[in-house]
Amino acid sequence: MREAPRLRVAAFRPADERLADAVELLESLGADPVPDPMLAVKPTDAAPREDCDFVVLTSKTGVELAAEAGWTPGEATVCAIGESTADALREAGDTVDIVPEEFSSTGLVEALAAEVAGARVEVARSDHGSAVLTDGLDAAGAYVHETVLYRLVRPPESGESVELAADGDLDAALFTSSLTVEHFLDAAEERGLREDALDGLETATVGTIGEPTKETAEAAGISVDIVSERADFETLACEVVEAAAPTRYE
Repeated sequence: MREAPRLRVAAFRPADERLADAVELLESLGADPVPDPMLAVKPTDAAPREDCDFVVLTSKTGVELAAEAGWTPGEATVCAIGESTADALREAGDTVDIVPEEFSSTGLVEALAAEVAGARVEVARSDHGSAVLTDGLDAAGAYVHETVLYRLVRPPESGESVELAADGDLDAALFTSSLTVEHFLDAAEERGLREDALDGLETATVGTIGEPTKETAEAAGISVDIVSERADFETLACEVVEAAAPTRYE
């Protein structure tokens, strides 16, 4: 009996240590990684405001850029979406006061709704942050200010996974945000392969982090097989690889 063929799995992390870590993880799971960075970070050189009662950080990248700018939370209540964001804050020497059980904008709004009426809330994140967070806090009575710490763009070299999907040679895809879905489709459109790539994903195992990413994918015609239980890449990768593992041997 021959060994099952290795799964070819696309990872859309930014082209830094996160993509390298994704490759290492997928290899450890017995998969053949397709590192295809659909996101690149462009800092704005802005820093979060310090005259606030609550400050919300939504990503590890945002925490690192805020720290590089010399920002400190002072006496503000520090809120983090996701454990990776919370860990980055702790590594920077900051205390994390609130991490919602549901690692999403909706989860944080629910966690803060009873506490922020009349409070000044600083939201520091990328230019593609969900309005669910700011609108929800505003509806709860907070005075909300948003600082864009970085912009997310699609690297011009991205798209290897699109071509593999179009050829039917991609076994799984790991979408970590709505923007990775949108950039995948932009790369497909740019190559004239949108329909072929969508057809190829029909036979692949598609995983997303969070319901908003799933909704974006499904609205574009991508069937989603797995929505990870936790909002982190490792959980998503493990669940998708397990679901996509070949059951037949050649």
